[in-house]
Amino acid sequence: MNIKKKKTGLKLILLSLLLIPGLQVLFIIGVNSNYLIRFPFLIAITVLIILLILLLILGVKWYTKNEKSDNKKNKKWLKVIMGTFYSFYVLGCIAFVLLLYGPDEKFQTWLITTAMQTMNHQYYCKLFYNDEAISKVLNNNYVEESGESTNPDLIEKEPIIEPQIEYKNEYEKQILDVEEGTTYQIIELEVNGCKGYLAVIYDPSKVKLAVTAYVGTRGQYVTQMAASKNALLGINGGGFYDPGHTSSGGIPTGITISDGKIITDGIGSAQGGGIIGFNNDNVLLLLKNTTAQEAINMGVRDAVTWGPFLIVNGNPSFIRGNGGWGYAARSAIGQREDGIVLLLVIDSNSIRTKGADMVDLAEIMQNYGAINAANLDGGTSSVMVMPKEIAQSKYNAPCKDYRDDTYCAINDPVDGDLKHQTRPIADAWVVVE
Repeated sequence: MNIKKKKTGLKLILLSLLLIPGLQVLFIIGVNSNYLIRFPFLIAITVLIILLILLLILGVKWYTKNEKSDNKKNKKWLKVIMGTFYSFYVLGCIAFVLLLYGPDEKFQTWLITTAMQTMNHQYYCKLFYNDEAISKVLNNNYVEESGESTNPDLIEKEPIIEPQIEYKNEYEKQILDVEEGTTYQIIELEVNGCKGYLAVIYDPSKVKLAVTAYVGTRGQYVTQMAASKNALLGINGGGFYDPGHTSSGGIPTGITISDGKIITDGIGSAQGGGIIGFNNDNVLLLLKNTTAQEAINMGVRDAVTWGPFLIVNGNPSFIRGNGGWGYAARSAIGQREDGIVLLLVIDSNSIRTKGADMVDLAEIMQNYGAINAANLDGGTSSVMVMPKEIAQSKYNAPCKDYRDDTYCAINDPVDGDLKHQTRPIADAWVVVE
């Protein structure tokens, strides 16, 4: 009887020790989140923890009381294994809680700002944080735009490349130290350990907007849109609505204009910013509170709607913290005073925990002389494509799964399932011959 009670006591101890830490983690999450664990479940977890503590006390009592009767069967190696396992288990639970709610708020800030700027993955942070905690982080990480629109008179209409003996800085040299007649070049970068590509377009008249052939229904891959224009290169454009999280990508956000025609005239972006487009003088315009018809009247030929604006008329936006977007794959567009257009793509790492934030984008654009610049859609959408032969020969691109045999990405987009692929989207900026 003593042996049986001792074994029962041991089982109660093991069961209690296994469940109590895990339930405590759930309890802490429940206190900090009103999404994953509702109040009734929080009460149930509390009751379970109390019951398990009582069972643990009972188990210890039975086990210690009958310890001498089964001394020979106590295997030290089993105790060592169980003790080691339990130690790592408890430490893992503690580390998990400290990561989510500890005094170092870096992970919390990263998770909330990164997740809340996505369409499909906001639940990643809502599982662990309540609305108050999310608002607190977002209030400490945001982009405060100037509210101005672009003054087109600040841009030279015809960029001229002339050999120079001296340049202002290394960035200026990278931009201007090229042969006369160069259409574009690619400057390779590294941001927070992630690869980046800056396309420098010397003739802004060659930057056009390609739109999915199935507007309102589904998007296309940037490779397909670039192929439809016989483009030298292409980059993703503005955002898109995603009803039902189908990732169809067929409904562009807000106003879309292509070749002087209004394609969509929908609701504006919730990401700040506004209209991002080129006029007939090939000036990049960043327009606030402008209707589609007003944009057409201003001579806008190609435009998307997105944001935030990073630099307007040479004045950078005020960025607090990481800008409220976290770190992820990013894309941006800008124009220098001499008219040269900058198209930027920065990858994330293979598990999407790194990349660039708004501070990084603004800094790169400023370094390379942009006086107007804006954030484009990011994450899985961030992609730069070229004709397959050039992509493979110059950038060792794998050229797989991009839905077109003639174009492929030179960067490495990663989707929400951690697959190395991009997705169909609504529109793309392309550089034509």
